[in-house]
Amino acid sequence: MSPKELTYIEDALNHEQFLKNQCENAASMITDQQLKQSVQQMTNKHQQIFQQFYDLI
Repeated sequence: MSPKELTYIEDALNHEQFLKNQCENAASMITDQQLKQSVQQMTNKHQQIFQQFYDLI
């Protein structure tokens, strides 16, 4: 894998980590259970995507 490709993966990992953290923060402040569950599902999806990028390394 080229250094440029590794940089792209690193950027993608950072973006997914940021999005996951944003979802976690939002979910902690939501009181509506249905909405909270949706945001938690987005959190899980971002974690899965993060892991997929990480597995490329």
